Amino acid sequence: MQNVCHSFFNVADNLIEFLFPSSCPLCGAPVSTHGELCADCWTSFNWISNPKCVKCGYPFPANLDLGDRPLCPNCAAGNCVLDFIRAACVYDDASKIVMLPFKHSGRIKYFNFMSRAMMWAIRDMSDLPDVIIPVPLAWRRLYHRGYNQAALLARPIAKAMKVKIDLDSVHRIYRPDMGHKNAKQRAENIRGVFKVVKPERIKGKKILLVDDVMTTGATFSELRRVLIDAGARAVYGLVFCRVVKSI
Repeated sequence: MQNVCHSFFNVADNLIEFLFPSSCPLCGAPVSTHGELCADCWTSFNWISNPKCVKCGYPFPANLDLGDRPLCPNCAAGNCVLDFIRAACVYDDASKIVMLPFKHSGRIKYFNFMSRAMMWAIRDMSDLPDVIIPVPLAWRRLYHRGYNQAALLARPIAKAMKVKIDLDSVHRIYRPDMGHKNAKQRAENIRGVFKVVKPERIKGKKILLVDDVMTTGATFSELRRVLIDAGARAVYGLVFCRVVKSI
């Protein structure tokens, strides 16, 4: 019976592949696996690799030899917003083509390769989390958008890491968009928007926050504050892309 079922699903998979052949979600070129990027689209992204800050993952120029455990000036001064941060790529013209439609225009099909890239980015994480929390959306924004892009990214990551995902222990109140605010304004705008409503799920836990993009780190910083106040042991962060400036 198992062999019959296995054969049936093989035939079904082959039929789906014949009717809907795998293609790059960005340009439509043929690829070997559904959801992956073609070689040309893959190389258009500024993927973050070594050398980078061992704590926050901030990328350094490729020609620098900074030793085995380099720290950026911010982390060396003890100012990292979280205990550990990783990003798959730099936020630039190439990543905007994916990130903005994914976040605002319903291009949820991008989550497949985005989450895969994020899993690759966090491969050097030695202290695994107990729980994954996608950065929450306020109900008003969730209603208008129809989905939480951070939750879409977090689900396959949680599955791959065999870690529970928590969607309701932290709530967020609505505030206007922070898109054009500077770092100080973002920090002021985000203050007090998160509330831990189920602290028993947070206490003593190592938490991985997942989001689409990191700009100034204000959102992560405020989430860490409320999670640590609720008893979290450590708070880490993972994003698809991050803003990179000269340091």
